[in-house]
Amino acid sequence: MIILVLLVVLLFGAKRLPDAARSIGKSMKIFKAETKDLAGDKNASHEDAEPVETKQIPATPAPAATTDQQVADLQRQLDELKKQQAADQPQKNAS
Repeated sequence: MIILVLLVVLLFGAKRLPDAARSIGKSMKIFKAETKDLAGDKNASHEDAEPVETKQIPATPAPAATTDQQVADLQRQLDELKKQQAADQPQKNAS
């Protein structure tokens, strides 16, 4: 251990060691505080959590008439869009 201490003193110098030790001490203090906060947050979040109610929506098949009506409406809208696109296309070619 003494050899390691002497080696560190020779490498870093006697003037820089107190500053280095102070910086390491501050870093360790911050690290410990953050780990305590993190552990506290995990415990608090589990204790404060309210139970979540889940409800299942019963699966009801859509009536065939409604589905057919939706398909017919969509087909009509598609036809109208095609007519509008066809009417706009000659105007773009003319200019």
